[in-house]
Amino acid sequence: MTNDKTGNSWYLINDIDTIDSPALVIYQDRVLENISTLLSMIDDVRRLRPHVKTHKSKEATALLMRAGITKFKCATIAEAEMLALSLALDVLLAYQPAGPKLMRFIEIIKRYPSTKFSCLVDNIISAKNIGAEAKANNIVIPVFIDLNIGMNRTGITPGDEAIELYKACNNIPGIKMIGLHAYDGHIRNPDIQQRTIECDEAFEPVLQMQNTLLGDGFPEPIIVAGGSPTFPIHAKRKKIECSPGTFIYWDKGYLLTCKEQAFIPAALVISRIISLPSDTKLCLDLGHKSIASENALDNRVYFLNAPELKFIGQSEEHLIVEAPKDHSYKIGDVLYGFPYHICPTVALYERAPVIQNNIVSGEWKMISRDRKINL
Repeated sequence: MTNDKTGNSWYLINDIDTIDSPALVIYQDRVLENISTLLSMIDDVRRLRPHVKTHKSKEATALLMRAGITKFKCATIAEAEMLALSLALDVLLAYQPAGPKLMRFIEIIKRYPSTKFSCLVDNIISAKNIGAEAKANNIVIPVFIDLNIGMNRTGITPGDEAIELYKACNNIPGIKMIGLHAYDGHIRNPDIQQRTIECDEAFEPVLQMQNTLLGDGFPEPIIVAGGSPTFPIHAKRKKIECSPGTFIYWDKGYLLTCKEQAFIPAALVISRIISLPSDTKLCLDLGHKSIASENALDNRVYFLNAPELKFIGQSEEHLIVEAPKDHSYKIGDVLYGFPYHICPTVALYERAPVIQNNIVSGEWKMISRDRKINL
């Protein structure tokens, strides 16, 4: 059973029998459409610094670069190296590197001199450590102050203490202060008007801090702000660099939360029915290892061609669902799943078939899902 019961069959793959399951599949034409939508939402492509944590691939990066995007954001050393291998010009490691990670970051900087790398700091000790290692390696690392504007994960609260940190870091050999980083991933109200109010309130101290630093004679700090839910809000501000990531593939979670955004599903997971343990129960080959499973059971995947299925249980390799009585499902049927959270789902797959015109046209490799590429 592969027919879409809604009558919309954009995702059906004619040569699906060539794809083993479970599998991540990427629809390249829809990726390109999402990139086009991204560009239409901002006044200047130079203000885009998309996060690559969603796609993790050189192939997707190449499409973004072909669209004129030169700045990127990443979360891991492997993602940073993937971008360097893609010849990206400007890469922000949105992380405060410490220990072996700092040494790997410095090796990345030295290995790929054509790419400008930067990173985050939120305290003076880390800043001094980064500066000392950079100086010992005869390099200067551009640095953003990581601001906590409500996410309560990393960062320093914008205000006097953060301003003093910025000033102190400016005098540390080996690093160069260039801006402020403000991630507001906690702001995801489905009501765009309320989301805008919350975003503006959280962001106001960042603007105040920027103005204070300008008044104290510093060059205008670059501000990198937001993620996917607040992208359309920050996109309307002047000069702010925006860092959405999920847009490239989109997912069910943001489709429900960010209805004002016109991005479309561009990556799905393929699953097959492998057993019929009872008259109404189906067993699928879509376990924890194949779909992001941090959400509640019924908020992990939505089957486009089987929306009526009810989720009962999931283990490492299997997903148990219940179908209506007198259903027509049989072993081997293919289900097309739209993930609720695409970013960690992509990280579960080493490679993905690429679909064009409803057939497999190639394969993308998520090389930065690995903890290490070369360095």
